[in-house]
Amino acid sequence: MMTALIKPTLFVVMVFAVISFGVSSPVSARDGAKAVKEARSLPQVRGGIVFKSYCTLCHGEIGDGIARASKLYGPEMLIIGRMDSEGYESIVRKGGVGVGRSEYMPPWEGELTEEQISDVVAYLTTLGDGVARGEVVYKTNCVLCHGVNADGKGRVSVLYDPKPSNLTRSNKNTQYKMMIVTDGGELLGRSAVMPPWGLQLSEREIKDVVSYIDTLVISADDLRE
Repeated sequence: MMTALIKPTLFVVMVFAVISFGVSSPVSARDGAKAVKEARSLPQVRGGIVFKSYCTLCHGEIGDGIARASKLYGPEMLIIGRMDSEGYESIVRKGGVGVGRSEYMPPWEGELTEEQISDVVAYLTTLGDGVARGEVVYKTNCVLCHGVNADGKGRVSVLYDPKPSNLTRSNKNTQYKMMIVTDGGELLGRSAVMPPWGLQLSEREIKDVVSYIDTLVISADDLRE
């Protein structure tokens, strides 16, 4: 009984130590704590978390109004139109009525912090770009294992054998990547360490993160240059 309890506890301690302090490795350099913090602290990355927490219920994952609340208001009332950063900030702060728009949009100034407002505005400016949305998904969920640069050198990669894949060298097609992200590595005969993200991410988020990963692949021609 004690052995069963000690093993997961020890693993958690090891993960915390690697993330916080790092563990030296003679094999290859891994992301430093500063690099990981910078990647996950980008305004649009933090803003993606704010958007998912407060906005998707009404506006949908990509601001197209396809959401649970569309049954109450109709999707055409919930579509996020394109505007500049000042326009987004104004309607987030003051609500729809405050800027002469929909009465269904509440003012968020009294509920969100200044940082959250600034961050969600940064995310809103990327909302129409699937690759940009995918970068947010990647930096929120994938960097600790696969690394800031998707090279398999994440902060916790030292804990795993086999190591996380170097996604910049992947020769798999988009469909395969969708499958392994959704179903995990074990189901496809790969590493069981790769979890099934379909239990946590939506189909849209998976499509977006794969679109982002596809942009990071280094071709054979690039390697020869």
